[in-house]
Amino acid sequence: MNKDKKIKIAATAACAVVIFFAGIGISPRVSEAGLFSDAWNFIKEGFSGTPADESAEKNPPVSKMSEESETSPIPLYKPVYEYEEAVVRAVDAASKSVVSIIISKDVPVIERCPSNPWSDLPPEFRDFFGGGFGFYSECQTGTKKQEVGGGSGFIVSPDGLIVTNKHVVMDKNAEYTVFTNDGKKYDAKVLAQDPVNDLAVLRISASNLPVATIGDSDSIKLGQTAIAIGNALGEFRNTVSVGVISGLSRSITAGNTQGFSEKIEGVIQTDAAINQGNSGGPLLNLKGEVIGINTAIVSGAQNIGFAIPVNQARRAINSVKETGTIKSTYLGVRYIAITETLKESQKLPVSYGALIRGTEEGPAVIPGSPAENAGLRAEDIIIAVNGESLEEGKVLGTVLQKYRVGEKISLSVRRGDETLTLYATLAERPEE
Repeated sequence: MNKDKKIKIAATAACAVVIFFAGIGISPRVSEAGLFSDAWNFIKEGFSGTPADESAEKNPPVSKMSEESETSPIPLYKPVYEYEEAVVRAVDAASKSVVSIIISKDVPVIERCPSNPWSDLPPEFRDFFGGGFGFYSECQTGTKKQEVGGGSGFIVSPDGLIVTNKHVVMDKNAEYTVFTNDGKKYDAKVLAQDPVNDLAVLRISASNLPVATIGDSDSIKLGQTAIAIGNALGEFRNTVSVGVISGLSRSITAGNTQGFSEKIEGVIQTDAAINQGNSGGPLLNLKGEVIGINTAIVSGAQNIGFAIPVNQARRAINSVKETGTIKSTYLGVRYIAITETLKESQKLPVSYGALIRGTEEGPAVIPGSPAENAGLRAEDIIIAVNGESLEEGKVLGTVLQKYRVGEKISLSVRRGDETLTLYATLAERPEE
């Protein structure tokens, strides 16, 4: 057999060997023995014409495998395991305080009842048409208690205070039932609803309840892990989803199918899946601390949900504990949050702050309000409250909620080319 033919045979054998071992997944160490050695010797003979054994004696094989590869495998997935354990611990710590809220209501019972479409005709004509025999129409035969919706919440005091969304419990004609994590059932009473935020506080008659740990929503960062727990679709209780914080200080207008609509400022955006029924449930960090209250989703989007920062809820909780109601502070201005785009289009001196400006709903400064008493005017720009700048997406309404009714605050105001310091005493928000 000539040398060229040997080369062709050798190349074909090499391809066959490579494909075979790739297909069955044999490791490199297995390839050192048997068939692979014979094939390799055949290939070398084909190219050199020298028996492989003789070549091996002159050039003994050198192992390319390091000592490290023969030790235990490197734990590449240890960070993943640690992360998963952190999520599990956070869920375990918080889930005991998460509740499901069931909404029940008296709804009409509709049945098919006998009907006479000719009842308005004179008797002789009714008889002609057979008296309406065989005709039916829908009619109400009474009412029955029926489950019409659901939401979520979490316990904030051992004696039964529960935080949820306002839109979950806003129907005054409905009844609300709370199921705790251990399966117990309680009738719930709506204590207070926040006039500014989508927050409400319920009470159930119980004691020694597990309480959620409240975190600090001012310290959260973009990209950190977010865990949502809630009564998904009003059916799957304590459903857990995991994502990240994908936005901060968002302003949204949220509504429901009953016509309720509300503008919510300073909310957290997350891609942790939030479904209908998750409303009012907690958004957690990896420590199991509540950092937000799940409130809204973008219909038709892929995992764009929003949560109210828990620091805003903290004020509502404390207000209910102290006064039995949620007292919200009131300055008395209508304003537009300034952005870089608005600055350019309106030729404003700054790219942040609150531009006091009237709308079709009313004047920029409400007559008799703390704002008017402080000397604020239309087209003023509030750039700081008590020294806290309104930069980095901070919203005036959200910042004001940090303070109590009756508290005096300083306002840094741009008026034309001047920067003024004005003082206002916050009042309680009047009922709308």
